[in-house]
Amino acid sequence: MADQTLMQQSAKLAKRLTAIPAEIVQAIRPALIQSADDLARVATALAPEDEGDLKASITVTPPGGTTPAYAEGGGRRQAAENQALVTVGSPQVRHGHLVEFGTKPHINGGQFAGTQHPGTPPRPFLAPAARLSMPRARRRIGRAIGQAIRAAGKRGAP
Repeated sequence: MADQTLMQQSAKLAKRLTAIPAEIVQAIRPALIQSADDLARVATALAPEDEGDLKASITVTPPGGTTPAYAEGGGRRQAAENQALVTVGSPQVRHGHLVEFGTKPHINGGQFAGTQHPGTPPRPFLAPAARLSMPRARRRIGRAIGQAIRAAGKRGAP
C-alpha cells in the first residue's frame, strides 16, 4: 500500500465503502424477515378473533416484495430492499384499523342510514405486537449488521 498515492488509496477506500451497503443489505435480509415473522406471529396471537379473518389477513412482505391490496393505505406498496413489512388487511378484510384504533359514535350511512352507531372501543393488537417484538428485532438486526461488516472487512483485507 506504501507504493500507492493518497488518491489511489482514497479511490480504493471509496470503492470498498460503496460495496459494503449492498453486501450488508443482502446479509441482513434473513434477520429482517425473521423479525417481521416474529412480529406477525405476536400480532396474530394478540388480534381479537370473531371469525378469524382478521388474524388470517396479517401478512409479511419480504424486502423487495409488494404488499397485498388494501393492506396499507388502501393499496399496494413496494417494500424497499432494506425493509420487511407486516400488514393487516386484504380485499375481503378492510377493518384492521377500526379494530386497532376503535371508532367514535356516529350516524350510520348505507343500509342502516340514519341510525346511531355507539362506536367501538379500540382493541390494539399490532402496536402492542410491535412494542413487544422491537427489542429482539433490533438485537437480531444489529448482530446481522455487525457480522456483515466484519465479513466484508475480512474479504476486502489484503
